[in-house]
Amino acid sequence: MNLTRPAIALAMLVAPLLTTHAAAEPAGKVKVYILSGQSNMVGIGQVTGGDARWGKEFTDTVVSVYEGTPDAKTDYDKLKPTKTIPLAEFGGMNATDGKPFPKEGVSVLRGQITMPVTGVYEFMSGYGASQFSIMSVDGVEVYRREPEEKASLTAVKLEAGKKVPFKVTYLNQEGSAVGWYSRKDIPGTLKSLVGFDGKFKFLANDKGEFVPRDDVWYTGVVTAVANKWLDIGCGASEVSIGPELGFGHMVGNHHDEPVLILKASQGNRSLGWDFLPPGSESFEMTDAEGKTWVYAGYKQSPDRWQKGTEPKPIEWYAGKQYDDCFNAAKEVLANFDEKYPQWKGRGYEIAGFGWWQGHKDGGEQGTGPAGVPAQRYENNLAHLIKTLRKEFNAPNAPFVVATCGFNGGEGWEPGSSADTIFKAQMNVADPAKHPDFKGTVKSVDTRPFYRKPEVSPRNQSFHYHGNAETFMLVGESMGKAMLEMQKK
Repeated sequence: MNLTRPAIALAMLVAPLLTTHAAAEPAGKVKVYILSGQSNMVGIGQVTGGDARWGKEFTDTVVSVYEGTPDAKTDYDKLKPTKTIPLAEFGGMNATDGKPFPKEGVSVLRGQITMPVTGVYEFMSGYGASQFSIMSVDGVEVYRREPEEKASLTAVKLEAGKKVPFKVTYLNQEGSAVGWYSRKDIPGTLKSLVGFDGKFKFLANDKGEFVPRDDVWYTGVVTAVANKWLDIGCGASEVSIGPELGFGHMVGNHHDEPVLILKASQGNRSLGWDFLPPGSESFEMTDAEGKTWVYAGYKQSPDRWQKGTEPKPIEWYAGKQYDDCFNAAKEVLANFDEKYPQWKGRGYEIAGFGWWQGHKDGGEQGTGPAGVPAQRYENNLAHLIKTLRKEFNAPNAPFVVATCGFNGGEGWEPGSSADTIFKAQMNVADPAKHPDFKGTVKSVDTRPFYRKPEVSPRNQSFHYHGNAETFMLVGESMGKAMLEMQKK
């Protein structure tokens, strides 16, 4: 074929661009990581402290009405109102006696705020049309939303018990006493850790806004069902995280290929019953009273029955949660091209598994002798590792186990359920005890990542007090362990 000079010139210009584009998009298969476990894997790390509706913190509230139409540039403090209306109630759509805010002139709401706890707060004024307003607290403009514009918020520090003035100027005739506030420096929330403590800065941009990755996609099944580029909100709610966030950043930074985090988890579930893997056989144990019990194998019900009696099945069976979680994960992968059109035709490979679980088996019970689920935990965990590898056709895929770390391990008595489960979780990565897992199973000791309730958003030990730092550090450590195995 003969080419003209213009055609040759065009080809010379286009060819480097095509080459550059091809180099920027690796041809390798998508790396899929399957994460599972109970509620802490679901994700209870708090991103914020949550919003609270305006209420008893607001006192001495009065609505002043001015002549004219609302103007964002007018200083109404210098003008005389046509009338004032003390609010008989606060926090709703009405001004007083069940009557709405005035529908004429300009409404300005004034009063005092007394916060119960010292902290840095954001205020959001209004609901519906009353969101179009300007709010100041103690002389600082904290909220502004003009028509056709997005809201801008500025945080302000307030001292506990100190009464300060506030003012809301409504930019239409739809005023209300509805609004919300949130504390931004609650210890242990991700927002506070990033914005005030300077930790995990890579999660946010220069404006302090959390930024999703564009090379790691997250899909949750059963619970934590977000389906989006990896970001906050892949935990139990839109304002929570699990270990997937720290884990995803670790593996995403490592791979040239895109990554899929596929999480199949459910809270309040044990490995010895709910997550019991296929192939697990029933067994017998004799209790302190001399009674012998038969404990269910996979798909048997109930969880146990006295030897020599007929079991009476219930509406659940051993391994039901295993089936629900991993069948849902299989369904995602069976329809990979349909669910991920951005990767259509590219294919995937199971790059590894992650497991964080143990509380329901007794992982927080640090006193007394170990219960049956704890005694069986190591056997069940080893069987889970083998079964998942077989079912997902990934016989050598790296497997990371994050241990229980409740209370940082403090007060655990030797031989207790907590101590026994922790040791079981560590043992599966010991080649002397499990030589068939040598080099392909790693355990992460999470005890150092525990944070006390005094520096956490809540006091809830079985959820690590909702401390986002704990969840980030567990995820990052799981990711690091995963990559260490892949490099060998």
